[in-house]
Amino acid sequence: MTDTTTQASGPLSGNVLFYDQPEPISFEAHGKLGVTSSDKPYAFVAQTNVVPLTVTEFAPAALSYPIIFVGDAKQPVVTMGLRQNENLFVDDGAFRSDAYIPAYVRRYPFVFANDDSQQRMILCIDRAAAFVGENAEIPLFDGDQPSAYVNNAMEFCNNFEQERLRTESFVKLLTDLDLFEVREANFTPRNADGSAAPAQKLAEYFAVSEDKLKALPAEKLVELRDNGALGQIYAHLVSLLGWDRLIAVALQRANQAPAAANA
Repeated sequence: MTDTTTQASGPLSGNVLFYDQPEPISFEAHGKLGVTSSDKPYAFVAQTNVVPLTVTEFAPAALSYPIIFVGDAKQPVVTMGLRQNENLFVDDGAFRSDAYIPAYVRRYPFVFANDDSQQRMILCIDRAAAFVGENAEIPLFDGDQPSAYVNNAMEFCNNFEQERLRTESFVKLLTDLDLFEVREANFTPRNADGSAAPAQKLAEYFAVSEDKLKALPAEKLVELRDNGALGQIYAHLVSLLGWDRLIAVALQRANQAPAAANA
């Protein structure tokens, strides 16, 4: 069950990465508010190096980032930086033009939260978002009713929730088939004389094992092909080549920093 506007009657819970002050949308609290276009619309992502991804986004996201699985739940995420608080794809509040923007980011400042006491999900907005305020370009309410903008956000969040559940089913399928293995991303820097320096571990994560995938019975591979999972698996595997691109972007940015400091 979902509601567009409500007064929370119990504690809210849910994953709220990026959200500093999520509030259930209501006319009483937000009737005078709206959103205004910003020249730095994605500044809130600039300090995040991993962002959750849904399974249907694997193919487009694979062109931009490594797609990995993290944590006990093996949550799929895209890797946008090599260190915490670093995002190599957001410059001055904007995504690089060649980078895919995950739906998790695009739904901001809206998000669903669980109202545990009422057993329902309600639409919330991050009141602390820089582009949310009074006298805004796009109002949250038309009279005392949610505006078209809020209704569109509700639909987007509904669709996102369906994709999130589909992603959980995909991860469970891979887990049940025992396809995951632990992998490392490593970088071998070069010394001044061109020789290889000791390797540095950048990340440890879960990925699909190609050997385990090949060892599956033929009928199981056909099943994965027919339900679309095989294509998503291959998109994930291809995306791991993106570690080299990520390293190259990081090195380029590091080389530019001294030049900027001396300018």
